[in-house]
Amino acid sequence: MGIGIWALLVFIGIIVFFNLVLKRNIAEAMLAGFIVTALFGGVRAPELMWNGLVFAATNDVLYASVAFVFMAYVIDQTAVIASLIKILNSLLGRLPGGAAYVDTIASAVMGTLAGSNSGNTATTGSITAPWMVRSNFSKELSATVVAGNGGLGAALPPSASMFIMLGFAPVAAVVSEGDLYVALFISGVYQVVYRIFLIMYFVKRDNIKAISPDFIQPLKESLRTGWKSTLIFLGALIPIVATIGPLAESFAANPSIGESALESISLITWIPILIIIISFMVGWAHLPKNKTDWSKFLNNSIPRFSTIGALLVFAYASSQVLTDLGLAEDLSTLMGSIEISKWLMVLFVGLLVALVAGPLSSTATLTAIGMVAFAGMVSAGVDPLLAVVAILVFASTEGASPPASGSIFIAASLAGAQAEKTFVPLVVYYVVPILLIGYLIAMGILPVPM
Repeated sequence: MGIGIWALLVFIGIIVFFNLVLKRNIAEAMLAGFIVTALFGGVRAPELMWNGLVFAATNDVLYASVAFVFMAYVIDQTAVIASLIKILNSLLGRLPGGAAYVDTIASAVMGTLAGSNSGNTATTGSITAPWMVRSNFSKELSATVVAGNGGLGAALPPSASMFIMLGFAPVAAVVSEGDLYVALFISGVYQVVYRIFLIMYFVKRDNIKAISPDFIQPLKESLRTGWKSTLIFLGALIPIVATIGPLAESFAANPSIGESALESISLITWIPILIIIISFMVGWAHLPKNKTDWSKFLNNSIPRFSTIGALLVFAYASSQVLTDLGLAEDLSTLMGSIEISKWLMVLFVGLLVALVAGPLSSTATLTAIGMVAFAGMVSAGVDPLLAVVAILVFASTEGASPPASGSIFIAASLAGAQAEKTFVPLVVYYVVPILLIGYLIAMGILPVPM
């Protein structure tokens, strides 16, 4: 094996060691991995570290990811999410099992806005988990549904996992951010549809009834007080419609605009910017009104950047170091020497990602093996875009992967359930089916836009 592969193996080992043995956060693990990986270059180590940091510092995806983190903070502080959940409660709450449907849809909404599995679980589950228990869902089933839906934080764009994959130099060279955003969104829709049918099965199996209407705010009232919260979706809709589809084609054909102007529009940069602006407008009453309060508002947002910011900087820098060490060439040589069919490679990668995502988060998993998984699938004949989408789908099992998923224990706490009793149902109803969805996408059976 070449030096690039050895460096990658050590890089993975350091991340796992720091996370599982030393119990340190993933950002510290990434810093240690970055330093040790660069040392494989010998006397070139300082140059490799500098090149890696420059690559990370000039990476558009890094700045977009920071914008999304701040966006999630803003929509929380301006009570936009709370208003959206009230509307969903009014729409679906009167259905048998309505709380589970609300949790599914709300988790999908949160996934498109915040991209955090544990945050998704905590935000939506704080309302829907007790509600499900009142609806005669067992405590364990309520926790299973909430934890299983938490994975939509990583399944739908944007997410830290998506940013990590885009930040890898070999991936960025062949997969555009716009194409990945749309394709990942469609793959997320598949997951949402599956979860809805799963809730229907649970409701019928356990004979779940609708709860008292007194528990639900009338739709007219929830819309009257919260309809403005739905405007934040314009922040995602406007850039997508402007750059993809018939309107985009007409803009490209217009000499005053042209195709080059459209290509310069970054979806993952403009979506958070527009959603932040709209959230400020919608939630103006919840925003600070003087200099002191604004200072406190901004200072309170800083802790949200500490881990994800360091994680992404050193993840991108490490990917560039590994690229400079010849990892891509080494992997191509290694994968070329292995006679393995496309279907078997996709199955192997899916199981590998899910296995690693059990003890690690989806971001840590993709940081550790995302590049290897991508190289393996592409070498076996999988389209690069489909490979990235499938890998992200595989990694989204993190929220439902026992025994170390934070979502499981958050959901169990919210529902008053014993976490260990959710392990088998989560694997059966969420991990395995989600792996199957990713497999079918990679094989081209489930279509996504390309």
